[in-house]
Amino acid sequence: MTPASFKDLCMDADDALSQARFWAALLGSSPIDRGDGSARLAPGPGRSSAEVLWIDPVPEPRTVKTRVHLDLRLVEPTPAALLRAGATVVREPGDDPWWVLADPEGNEFCAFPPDSGTAKPPGVFELVVDCRDAWAQATWWAEVTGGKAVRSDKGYFAWVEGAAGFPWQYWVFQEVPEPKVVKNRVHWDVDLTGDAPDALVEAGAVVLREPGGDITWWVLADPEGNEFCAFPAKR
Repeated sequence: MTPASFKDLCMDADDALSQARFWAALLGSSPIDRGDGSARLAPGPGRSSAEVLWIDPVPEPRTVKTRVHLDLRLVEPTPAALLRAGATVVREPGDDPWWVLADPEGNEFCAFPPDSGTAKPPGVFELVVDCRDAWAQATWWAEVTGGKAVRSDKGYFAWVEGAAGFPWQYWVFQEVPEPKVVKNRVHWDVDLTGDAPDALVEAGAVVLREPGGDITWWVLADPEGNEFCAFPAKR
């Protein structure tokens, strides 16, 4: 039994409700105001229950490039609908055949044109994480979630397939020159298969915060310092 399974994705925001409306429009979902300044996006029609996006207000502003982002495939040949919803273009297609866009708070994400030659559906198809050692990160997360790490022949990225609970096709780790210097504004949660994250800690995770006060879960960091939350097994 693997120690953990992917649970959901979380995003920090200056204005969580505004961000929720934007991302709901992009993902074909609906925002749910939780009444405390935070919001949740329910999965769209026909989507996995793990495709929940939690958006929480935080006091600190975004200061560096977001190191965790989503890639999505467009319905139309251009991202015009996304721009109308409030996205901005960071980079047009060039050597890479996709747009780099930013949401209203500056979080970057990639938008790929429709793939008419295959049955690839529109919508989110991968989660991408910046890192210093792509193979080490992919291998670590594959081991703790029961997936398979795959090394790209290009060398600078690797991905995980078949991670427990993971709702999209690829979980990609790509190497970047800049180190992680602040808390990630996008992170993922995992469900533990036991009552505590002992197996994750033995594998190399670090406990940043224990349950207590206003939280019933652990805040951990993976071997490169990416924060994630670990929830005890449901009884």
